[in-house]
Amino acid sequence: MPLWLSESDVRAVLSMAGLIDAMESALVAFSAGRVVQPVRTVVELRERAFFALMPAYDQEHALFGAKLVTVIPENHGTVWPSHQAIVSLSDPATGELLAMMDGRYITEARTAAVSAVSTRHLARADAAVLAIIGSGVQAHSHVQALPLVRAFREIRVWSPNAAHAAQFAAQFRASASAPTVQAADSAEEAVRGADVVVLATASVTPVIEDSWVAAGTHVIGVGACRPTQREMDPALVARAYLVVDSRAAALQESGDILLAIEERRFGEDHIAAELGDVACGRRRGRMDAGEVTVFKSLGLAIEDVVSAGLVYRSALKAGRGTQIPLQ
Repeated sequence: MPLWLSESDVRAVLSMAGLIDAMESALVAFSAGRVVQPVRTVVELRERAFFALMPAYDQEHALFGAKLVTVIPENHGTVWPSHQAIVSLSDPATGELLAMMDGRYITEARTAAVSAVSTRHLARADAAVLAIIGSGVQAHSHVQALPLVRAFREIRVWSPNAAHAAQFAAQFRASASAPTVQAADSAEEAVRGADVVVLATASVTPVIEDSWVAAGTHVIGVGACRPTQREMDPALVARAYLVVDSRAAALQESGDILLAIEERRFGEDHIAAELGDVACGRRRGRMDAGEVTVFKSLGLAIEDVVSAGLVYRSALKAGRGTQIPLQ
């Protein structure tokens, strides 16, 4: 009988430290061609709102599965999350359904874990100041993940909603183990002098300017996942060493890249590498302390399937979840 795992079950067994290492292995396998995964299928529901089907086959762990996800930006400020998802896992030998689980938290956690992998390989080793643009669930998960790979002494957060940014900072200041978190008065104030910048907003237009980003900064973009959307100043993308999670997906889905190509700011070859190739040494990471690096994250189905496999195995050991008969 398949196992049903709620969000509370997933949270109980999913360790961020373990997830970061699992995401690095998944990205390496993807870039090495050991993963079967098409670019996701997207159904546009209306402007900025869509449904996506994301299947993948994890050959290493003998699992295949799929995530079904809806992105509804107008849910912000309501009882409904903007991202809602479910992940299925099956046995490739028999086709047997092994588990169904909440995918909302998996999406939140694995996105931050992949950003941590990019920080591990593309940020300066002495990076000490982290700026986060946004104060939603992705901002929270990035505060949890990125300090596991760099010793940040200061975290700055800015949100278009000043009250949300202040509440976010206060929440983390209450934790003695967390670095200092301060709300910035503007996005520019947050970004100037930061060593790592995370863009975690629902904006479909650039939220930072190239001139704010100092030499040596690592910039991570986790929003703007459609070809008509961009979250980074195109001049910043043009001057940076550009790394993506999937070259094929980036050239189909990333407005930050596609719109700049249309504007003739650069060509397809400006994509220097996939993160999996950087992580295993097939492509270089940071060249020197002054280089600006950009990681454009779109999110891959294999990240969800590997995360779900990790949850499934841990849940079986812990006795979590509910078995549900299908017949």
